[in-house]
Amino acid sequence: MRQNPSHQHNTIPVPRPDKDPAISTDAFFGNLTRIRNVILPAPARNRLNTGRGLLGGFIVMHLVFLVFAASLSLRGEAFSDTFIYRDWAMAGFDDANLTGGPSPWVYPILALIPMAIAGIAGPGPFFFLWVLMTTLLNGWALLKLTNRGRDQNAIPAGWWWLAFTFLMGWLGFARVDGLTAPLVLVALAYGVGRPFIASILLAVGTWVKVWPAAIMLALFAVVRNRILVVLAGITTTAGVIALAAAVGSVPKLLNFLTQQGDRGMQLEATFTTPWLWLSVLNVGGSRMYMNTDINSMQVDGPGTALMSVLMQPLLVLAALLVAGLTFWALHNGKTSGGVDRTELLLAGALTLATAFVVFNKVGSPQFMVWLAPAVAVGLAHSWREWRVPAAMLIVIAVATYFIYPLFYDALSHNNPWMALVLTIRNVLLVVLFIWSVRRLYLLGKKTPAAAPALKES
Repeated sequence: MRQNPSHQHNTIPVPRPDKDPAISTDAFFGNLTRIRNVILPAPARNRLNTGRGLLGGFIVMHLVFLVFAASLSLRGEAFSDTFIYRDWAMAGFDDANLTGGPSPWVYPILALIPMAIAGIAGPGPFFFLWVLMTTLLNGWALLKLTNRGRDQNAIPAGWWWLAFTFLMGWLGFARVDGLTAPLVLVALAYGVGRPFIASILLAVGTWVKVWPAAIMLALFAVVRNRILVVLAGITTTAGVIALAAAVGSVPKLLNFLTQQGDRGMQLEATFTTPWLWLSVLNVGGSRMYMNTDINSMQVDGPGTALMSVLMQPLLVLAALLVAGLTFWALHNGKTSGGVDRTELLLAGALTLATAFVVFNKVGSPQFMVWLAPAVAVGLAHSWREWRVPAAMLIVIAVATYFIYPLFYDALSHNNPWMALVLTIRNVLLVVLFIWSVRRLYLLGKKTPAAAPALKES
């Protein structure tokens, strides 16, 4: 990881304007480092902290998922949402050929391409091919993040990405979100230096699962030549429309915007937490139920219908406010000696992605993977500045894994202990959002430009 250069004894360090000593986490992370050093002796750390060591970790971790996927595929089985994806692919993505359940058009059209690829050899190997595609994309992301293992400072960030991916488990390997997360990571790694390429990748990701649009908004806010972002979006969208026209699906192209508009408050959503506890405590007639039309567990109770209606405008408002804060941070930072556009992009991307999770009435557990790309690239850019959200995301990943797949049945049957785990996870998401907003504010805070270090006379 990157180390801060130590100051010479004959200089007076200038305080960093974005650092608040009152909430310093140095002691906490110092203790974590000492624990790590006890568990992993120096020779082992040195071997792991290389491109070859990271490659070994990538291979071992992904082999675990590939072997399990192969064992299920050999029995003609799938896992989690890939059962649904497989049914859609075998039905030719035609609602008329399906016997019920959600429509494939709840996703944007480009999401159907990996499903079609996984189903090209029939239903048997579908799950294995799906996991293999995710593995290849994760490998691409890791190569880009670490400059093919040559960027020594990015190796710890690569290990963090692997650890988070492993802890999220099948939520990153059996859902469409697992395909978009590495795509967004690569886009952020290109970032402000190659905004057109980054925007193309984010536009493609948006037509797979909508959330990368949040990252594209952050990119638009910070790059110098915003017309490149717009052109990339228009070019990609034109290609998508041409594809839809070629397969006769233009009338369904925007169905993903309306298919889930009338859904209620999902069980795991952050704003559902009060009704979750009302259901657990059997107060006010609140209850959990399965919405079979969209295969989602929801909560019903006093005020949930109104809250469900309010969530969409609340999400849009939150996104606009964060985008506005990002614009402000860029222009205000310019007046105080300049601003690191890459750092601002990453902070804006994390804040917007977190807003898309916190202010969302759909709280699916796989949404947590949306938060990892910005943190992974942030760690590679500045480990010290990004270690706090990185630690929070590890805890969020562990809590999410307990929620799904381990004890989701208990949660959906009003188990108070699992409700507590979910509540802790949701509180951490809110704390992460607050941290991200504060980080954006500090990056743009109007302070005098840092003066050079002064030598003692």
